[in-house]
Amino acid sequence: MLKYCLVVGVLALATSPARTQHPALRATIDRLATGDAGKVGVALQVLETNDTLSYHNRQPYPMLSVFKLAIAMQVLHEVDRGHLRLAQQLLLTKADLPGDTHSPLRDKYPGGNVRVSIQELLTYMVTVSDNNACDVLLRLVGGPSKLTAYVRQLGVRPFVAEVSEAQMGAVWANQYRNWSYPSTQVDLLVQVYHRTALSQASSALLWQLLLDTSVGPQRIKGLLPAGTPVAHRTGTSGTNAEGLSPALNDAGVITLPNGQHVALTVFVADSPADTATRELLIATIARAVYD
Repeated sequence: MLKYCLVVGVLALATSPARTQHPALRATIDRLATGDAGKVGVALQVLETNDTLSYHNRQPYPMLSVFKLAIAMQVLHEVDRGHLRLAQQLLLTKADLPGDTHSPLRDKYPGGNVRVSIQELLTYMVTVSDNNACDVLLRLVGGPSKLTAYVRQLGVRPFVAEVSEAQMGAVWANQYRNWSYPSTQVDLLVQVYHRTALSQASSALLWQLLLDTSVGPQRIKGLLPAGTPVAHRTGTSGTNAEGLSPALNDAGVITLPNGQHVALTVFVADSPADTATRELLIATIARAVYD
Protein backbone atom coordinates (compact mmCIF):
# COMPACT_ATOMS: atom_id res chain seq x y z
CA MET A 1 0.00 0.00 0.00
CA LEU A 2 2.82 2.39 0.88
CA LYS A 3 4.53 1.79 -2.48
CA TYR A 4 1.26 2.62 -4.27
CA CYS A 5 0.85 5.85 -2.30
CA LEU A 6 4.42 6.89 -3.03
CA VAL A 7 4.08 6.25 -6.76
CA VAL A 8 0.89 8.32 -6.82
CA GLY A 9 2.73 11.00 -4.87
CA VAL A 10 5.58 11.06 -7.37
CA LEU A 11 3.18 11.50 -10.28
CA ALA A 12 1.33 14.27 -8.48
CA LEU A 13 4.53 16.09 -7.64
CA ALA A 14 5.82 15.83 -11.18
CA THR A 15 2.71 17.57 -12.56
CA SER A 16 2.02 20.09 -9.81
CA PRO A 17 3.15 23.73 -9.65
CA ALA A 18 5.98 24.73 -7.36
CA ARG A 19 4.97 24.69 -3.71
CA THR A 20 5.87 27.78 -1.76
CA GLN A 21 3.44 27.57 1.16
CA HIS A 22 4.32 25.56 4.23
CA PRO A 23 0.77 24.25 4.76
CA ALA A 24 0.77 22.64 1.33
CA LEU A 25 4.21 21.14 1.80
CA ARG A 26 3.35 19.92 5.28
CA ALA A 27 0.17 18.29 3.95
CA THR A 28 2.20 16.57 1.23
CA ILE A 29 4.71 15.24 3.74
CA ASP A 30 1.92 14.09 6.05
CA ARG A 31 0.23 12.22 3.21
CA LEU A 32 3.45 10.53 2.16
CA ALA A 33 4.56 9.65 5.68
CA THR A 34 1.23 8.22 6.80
CA GLY A 35 1.08 4.45 6.45
CA ASP A 36 3.29 1.51 7.31
CA ALA A 37 6.63 3.28 6.76
CA GLY A 38 7.36 3.50 10.48
CA LYS A 39 8.29 6.71 12.29
CA VAL A 40 9.14 9.48 9.83
CA GLY A 41 10.80 12.72 10.91
CA VAL A 42 11.55 15.67 8.65
CA ALA A 43 13.29 19.01 9.16
CA LEU A 44 14.34 21.60 6.62
CA GLN A 45 15.72 25.12 6.43
CA VAL A 46 16.16 27.44 3.46
CA LEU A 47 19.70 28.66 4.00
CA GLU A 48 19.30 32.09 2.43
CA THR A 49 16.09 33.00 4.32
CA ASN A 50 16.23 30.78 7.44
CA ASP A 51 12.68 29.66 6.61
CA THR A 52 12.04 26.33 8.37
CA LEU A 53 9.61 23.44 8.51
CA SER A 54 9.58 20.35 10.69
CA TYR A 55 7.42 17.25 10.86
CA HIS A 56 7.45 14.81 13.79
CA ASN A 57 10.82 16.32 14.62
CA ARG A 58 10.97 16.43 18.41
CA GLN A 59 11.53 12.73 18.94
CA PRO A 60 14.75 10.71 19.25
CA TYR A 61 15.78 9.04 15.99
CA PRO A 62 18.75 6.67 15.68
CA MET A 63 21.39 8.42 13.57
CA LEU A 64 23.42 5.43 12.39
CA SER A 65 26.09 6.73 10.00
CA VAL A 66 24.64 10.23 9.83
CA PHE A 67 26.77 10.87 12.93
CA LYS A 68 29.82 10.72 10.65
CA LEU A 69 29.01 14.32 9.68
CA ALA A 70 29.65 15.44 13.25
CA ILE A 71 32.80 13.30 13.48
CA ALA A 72 34.17 14.91 10.32
CA MET A 73 33.42 18.34 11.77
CA GLN A 74 35.22 17.53 15.01
CA VAL A 75 38.28 16.13 13.22
CA LEU A 76 38.50 19.27 11.09
CA HIS A 77 38.00 21.42 14.19
CA GLU A 78 41.10 19.77 15.65
CA VAL A 79 42.93 20.44 12.39
CA ASP A 80 41.93 24.10 12.62
CA ARG A 81 43.27 24.22 16.19
CA GLY A 82 46.60 22.79 15.06
CA HIS A 83 46.20 19.59 17.07
CA LEU A 84 45.96 17.44 13.94
CA ARG A 85 47.15 17.74 10.34
CA LEU A 86 45.33 16.47 7.26
CA ALA A 87 48.58 14.99 5.96
CA GLN A 88 49.28 13.30 9.29
CA GLN A 89 49.78 9.55 8.83
CA LEU A 90 48.16 7.07 11.21
CA LEU A 91 49.36 3.48 11.47
CA LEU A 92 46.42 1.11 11.01
CA THR A 93 46.87 -2.45 12.23
CA LYS A 94 44.80 -5.40 11.11
CA ALA A 95 42.79 -4.98 14.32
CA ASP A 96 41.78 -1.50 13.13
CA LEU A 97 40.25 -3.02 9.99
CA PRO A 98 37.81 -5.75 11.11
CA GLY A 99 36.10 -7.71 8.38
CA ASP A 100 32.54 -7.81 9.69
CA THR A 101 31.53 -4.30 8.63
CA HIS A 102 31.25 -2.06 5.57
CA SER A 103 34.78 -0.90 4.81
CA PRO A 104 36.21 -0.19 1.35
CA LEU A 105 39.31 0.97 3.27
CA ARG A 106 39.80 -2.56 4.62
CA ASP A 107 39.23 -3.96 1.14
CA LYS A 108 42.07 -1.75 -0.10
CA TYR A 109 44.39 -2.66 2.80
CA PRO A 110 43.21 -6.13 3.92
CA GLY A 111 46.38 -6.93 5.83
CA GLY A 112 46.54 -3.68 7.77
CA ASN A 113 49.94 -2.43 8.98
CA VAL A 114 49.61 0.55 6.68
CA ARG A 115 49.94 4.29 7.20
CA VAL A 116 46.94 6.31 6.05
CA SER A 117 46.54 10.08 6.19
CA ILE A 118 43.77 11.74 8.16
CA GLN A 119 42.50 13.27 4.92
CA GLU A 120 42.22 9.83 3.31
CA LEU A 121 40.36 8.53 6.35
CA LEU A 122 37.96 11.49 6.16
CA THR A 123 37.38 10.81 2.49
CA TYR A 124 36.57 7.16 3.10
CA MET A 125 34.32 7.95 6.07
CA VAL A 126 32.28 10.67 4.40
CA THR A 127 32.08 9.71 0.73
CA VAL A 128 31.62 5.93 1.03
CA SER A 129 30.53 5.72 4.69
CA ASP A 130 33.47 3.54 5.72
CA ASN A 131 32.84 2.21 9.22
CA ASN A 132 36.45 1.35 10.04
CA ALA A 133 37.68 4.79 9.00
CA CYS A 134 34.91 6.22 11.15
CA ASP A 135 35.96 4.37 14.28
CA VAL A 136 39.64 5.26 13.81
CA LEU A 137 38.73 8.94 13.58
CA LEU A 138 36.24 8.72 16.43
CA ARG A 139 38.96 7.32 18.69
CA LEU A 140 41.33 10.02 17.48
CA VAL A 141 39.03 12.80 18.73
CA GLY A 142 38.36 11.14 22.08
CA GLY A 143 35.37 8.87 21.51
CA PRO A 144 31.59 9.30 21.61
CA SER A 145 31.44 11.41 24.78
CA LYS A 146 33.88 13.95 23.35
CA LEU A 147 31.88 14.01 20.11
CA THR A 148 28.69 14.75 22.04
CA ALA A 149 30.44 17.54 23.94
CA TYR A 150 31.80 19.04 20.71
CA VAL A 151 28.37 19.19 19.05
CA ARG A 152 26.83 20.74 22.15
CA GLN A 153 29.66 23.28 22.20
CA LEU A 154 28.44 24.35 18.76
CA GLY A 155 25.06 25.12 20.33
CA VAL A 156 23.41 22.20 18.56
CA ARG A 157 21.03 19.95 20.53
CA PRO A 158 19.89 17.31 21.04
CA PHE A 159 22.76 15.09 19.97
CA VAL A 160 23.75 11.97 21.88
CA ALA A 161 26.61 9.68 20.84
CA GLU A 162 27.45 6.79 23.16
CA VAL A 163 28.84 4.06 20.89
CA SER A 164 31.09 3.48 17.88
CA GLU A 165 30.18 1.84 14.58
CA ALA A 166 31.70 -1.43 15.82
CA GLN A 167 29.60 -1.29 18.98
CA MET A 168 26.45 -0.58 16.97
CA GLY A 169 27.20 -3.62 14.84
CA ALA A 170 27.87 -5.86 17.84
CA VAL A 171 24.69 -5.25 19.84
CA TRP A 172 21.34 -4.55 18.18
CA ALA A 173 20.11 -2.17 20.89
CA ASN A 174 23.24 -0.04 20.57
CA GLN A 175 21.91 1.40 17.31
CA TYR A 176 19.47 3.43 19.40
CA ARG A 177 22.16 4.90 21.66
CA ASN A 178 23.35 7.40 19.06
CA TRP A 179 20.39 9.67 18.41
CA SER A 180 19.29 13.15 17.47
CA TYR A 181 16.33 15.06 16.10
CA PRO A 182 16.20 15.58 12.32
CA SER A 183 16.62 19.31 13.00
CA THR A 184 19.94 18.59 14.75
CA GLN A 185 21.46 17.51 11.45
CA VAL A 186 19.98 20.51 9.67
CA ASP A 187 21.65 22.75 12.25
CA LEU A 188 25.01 21.07 11.63
CA LEU A 189 24.62 21.38 7.86
CA VAL A 190 23.76 25.06 8.25
CA GLN A 191 27.03 25.61 10.12
CA VAL A 192 29.01 23.76 7.46
CA TYR A 193 27.36 25.73 4.66
CA HIS A 194 27.78 29.13 6.32
CA ARG A 195 31.32 28.19 7.47
CA THR A 196 30.66 29.24 11.05
CA ALA A 197 31.97 26.13 12.82
CA LEU A 198 35.16 25.57 10.84
CA SER A 199 37.79 27.53 8.95
CA GLN A 200 37.19 28.45 5.33
CA ALA A 201 39.54 25.69 4.15
CA SER A 202 38.07 22.99 6.41
CA SER A 203 34.51 24.00 5.53
CA ALA A 204 35.31 23.85 1.82
CA LEU A 205 36.91 20.42 2.17
CA LEU A 206 33.99 18.96 4.09
CA TRP A 207 31.48 20.49 1.69
CA GLN A 208 33.25 18.86 -1.26
CA LEU A 209 33.34 15.49 0.50
CA LEU A 210 29.59 15.73 1.13
CA LEU A 211 29.02 16.58 -2.53
CA ASP A 212 31.18 13.60 -3.53
CA THR A 213 29.22 11.15 -1.36
CA SER A 214 28.35 8.13 -3.51
CA VAL A 215 26.16 6.16 -1.09
CA GLY A 216 22.39 6.60 -0.90
CA PRO A 217 21.79 7.85 -4.46
CA GLN A 218 18.12 6.82 -4.30
CA ARG A 219 17.32 8.91 -1.20
CA ILE A 220 17.37 12.71 -1.29
CA LYS A 221 18.89 12.64 -4.78
CA GLY A 222 16.62 9.88 -6.07
CA LEU A 223 13.91 11.93 -7.83
CA LEU A 224 15.72 15.22 -8.31
CA PRO A 225 16.71 16.34 -11.80
CA ALA A 226 19.96 14.77 -12.93
CA GLY A 227 22.94 16.85 -11.95
CA THR A 228 21.26 18.61 -9.02
CA PRO A 229 24.01 19.26 -6.45
CA VAL A 230 23.31 17.53 -3.13
CA ALA A 231 25.83 17.57 -0.29
CA HIS A 232 24.67 14.78 2.02
CA ARG A 233 25.37 12.11 4.62
CA THR A 234 23.36 8.91 4.93
CA GLY A 235 22.66 6.42 7.70
CA THR A 236 21.44 2.83 7.35
CA SER A 237 20.69 0.07 9.83
CA GLY A 238 20.30 -3.62 9.32
CA THR A 239 16.98 -5.47 9.50
CA ASN A 240 16.17 -7.95 12.25
CA ALA A 241 14.48 -11.35 12.01
CA GLU A 242 11.07 -9.72 12.47
CA GLY A 243 11.69 -7.49 9.45
CA LEU A 244 12.12 -4.29 11.47
CA SER A 245 14.74 -1.72 10.42
CA PRO A 246 15.74 0.86 13.05
CA ALA A 247 16.90 3.51 10.59
CA LEU A 248 17.19 4.63 7.00
CA ASN A 249 18.29 8.27 6.89
CA ASP A 250 19.60 11.04 4.71
CA ALA A 251 20.65 14.57 5.64
CA GLY A 252 21.85 17.00 3.03
CA VAL A 253 21.76 20.36 1.30
CA ILE A 254 20.00 20.65 -2.06
CA THR A 255 20.84 23.42 -4.52
CA LEU A 256 17.55 24.71 -5.96
CA PRO A 257 17.03 25.99 -9.53
CA ASN A 258 16.78 29.58 -8.24
CA GLY A 259 20.25 29.29 -6.70
CA GLN A 260 19.00 29.02 -3.14
CA HIS A 261 19.85 26.07 -0.90
CA VAL A 262 17.71 23.99 1.40
CA ALA A 263 19.06 21.79 4.18
CA LEU A 264 16.85 18.72 4.52
CA THR A 265 16.91 15.76 6.88
CA VAL A 266 14.58 12.79 6.59
CA PHE A 267 14.79 10.01 9.18
CA VAL A 268 12.75 6.81 8.77
CA ALA A 269 12.84 4.77 11.97
CA ASP A 270 11.52 1.40 13.13
CA SER A 271 10.10 0.53 9.74
CA PRO A 272 8.81 -2.81 8.44
CA ALA A 273 9.04 -1.56 4.84
CA ASP A 274 11.79 -2.74 2.52
CA THR A 275 14.77 -0.58 1.59
CA ALA A 276 13.44 0.45 -1.82
CA THR A 277 10.16 1.64 -0.33
CA ARG A 278 11.86 3.67 2.38
CA GLU A 279 14.29 5.21 -0.09
CA LEU A 280 11.40 6.16 -2.36
CA LEU A 281 9.69 7.83 0.59
CA ILE A 282 12.77 9.98 1.27
CA ALA A 283 13.15 10.75 -2.44
CA THR A 284 9.51 11.77 -2.77
CA ILE A 285 9.70 14.09 0.23
CA ALA A 286 12.88 15.62 -1.18
CA ARG A 287 11.18 16.19 -4.53
CA ALA A 288 8.25 17.88 -2.78
CA VAL A 289 10.70 20.20 -1.05
CA TYR A 290 12.56 20.85 -4.31
CA ASP A 291 9.34 21.72 -6.13
